[in-house]
Amino acid sequence: MREEFVEAVLAVVELVPEGSVVAYGDVADLLGAGGPRQVGAVMSHHGGQVAWWRVLKSSGRPPEAHEDRALRHYIDEGTPLRRDPVRGLWRVDIGQARWAPSDEELDRVEEIAEALEERLHGPRSGRRELSDPDGGMDP
Repeated sequence: MREEFVEAVLAVVELVPEGSVVAYGDVADLLGAGGPRQVGAVMSHHGGQVAWWRVLKSSGRPPEAHEDRALRHYIDEGTPLRRDPVRGLWRVDIGQARWAPSDEELDRVEEIAEALEERLHGPRSGRRELSDPDGGMDP
């Protein structure tokens, strides 16, 4: 896994406030890179550096094998939870708890995503845009 991607994922997760959560795919979408599995791999190997419990499956289920520890964090932070009365299982109410970044937070996410793009592919000014196959050259 590229160090640049790891750093970007962790930087986005650090922005998620107490009581809020994001799904693995949300982080990938915000960065415009990777996917849920790649974000999950970052969190699995490097997530201990950040509030790992705030990143979960889109179903609201916490990271596997960390359910008890995550539940303590959710309760401490006041994260909305749901309980399945039949099976007795709990999960985060992702509809209520999903992070809705402010404009300032979105600006920061955009900075992180742009820095990732630049570190992976170089400065934008040096690349041709896909929508402009001539690279901006007039005939």
